[in-house]
Amino acid sequence: MKRSTVLATMLLAACFTHAAQAQNPDPMDIRACTAIESDAQRLACYDHATGRVNLPAAQKKVDESTIPPGIFDKEKSARDVAAEGNAEVSRPLSLLDSRWELSRESKLGTFNVRGYKPVFITAFATSNPNEAPHSPNPQNTVTEPQPLQNTELKFQLSLKTKVWQGVFGDAGDVWVGYTQASHWQVFNKDISRPFRETNYEPEVMLVFNTHYNLFGWDGRLLGIGLNHESNGRADPLSRSWNRVIGSFGFERDGWTVMLRPWWRVPEDSKHDDNPNISDYMGRGDMQIVREWKGQEFGLMLRHSLRGGDRSHGAAQFTWAFPIAGNLRGYMELFKGYGESMIDYNHNATYLGLGVSLLDWY
Repeated sequence: MKRSTVLATMLLAACFTHAAQAQNPDPMDIRACTAIESDAQRLACYDHATGRVNLPAAQKKVDESTIPPGIFDKEKSARDVAAEGNAEVSRPLSLLDSRWELSRESKLGTFNVRGYKPVFITAFATSNPNEAPHSPNPQNTVTEPQPLQNTELKFQLSLKTKVWQGVFGDAGDVWVGYTQASHWQVFNKDISRPFRETNYEPEVMLVFNTHYNLFGWDGRLLGIGLNHESNGRADPLSRSWNRVIGSFGFERDGWTVMLRPWWRVPEDSKHDDNPNISDYMGRGDMQIVREWKGQEFGLMLRHSLRGGDRSHGAAQFTWAFPIAGNLRGYMELFKGYGESMIDYNHNATYLGLGVSLLDWY
């Protein structure tokens, strides 16, 4: 696990070093500013996109009385032009554009912190606590069962940022992402309320904008990335793997579909914490997201793509709904193998209910 962690750290550092030497381009279109999470960064984006930062102070305040009424002019008045501009600005970006800045008008430059996967905290319950995690590697098998409760808290933080825009001229952007998910046995006072499991997932992705149609779906995204995921534990609880992940993104009318096949980077069998992890946590997944009337529904399907005794998978359904302002309710239902790294070969049903600050889109 140490070697794989160093590899992931070196890749992230190399991307940041290169991007720091490059100029951070201005947004190409004011519509892109709507996707920025930070209020201060979003205001600065609007100022840059409209050219306000280049105006003398005296010109930044417009006297509307100098704009003639459009109904009396044959030519378009300034008010008409402004209205048309506002209509263009208000036209929403597509869902994939809003998160990945694919089209030219959605580009925001580098080092703007963006949401990646949902950010949430939930009360989490399971039908089958994994009290004795095991692995084909004897060094990674727990011999004494842990007195776990079937209820805990689960919370997740997930962010990404673009570190290099336009790798091949106008094509290709490099993103780095980080996701951390923790399971806290906060109600288990008998064992001093420990964190049962925390998964750390840094990744680097090269993402391209695409334009093709497949069975009525718009093919908008093509990506390739290197992903490291581990739980940072010592043996026998250590779990980790590295993957090369491909991404194919499609969208249509408030729906998005992301297909992700992956290949696990081989490890020395002596130091492999989980030799058969691909037969449980899969060799690819499909993420479907539907935006509908302010709500967001998500479905993840994952499988080992093998038959017989090696056929395992998982399904996860999520629902985010408005509560007040930017605060949203969040529900998660998971069935199958690999809800977390320590549970990669453990089959159970999990249900979580809580609140979310960021969704998929």
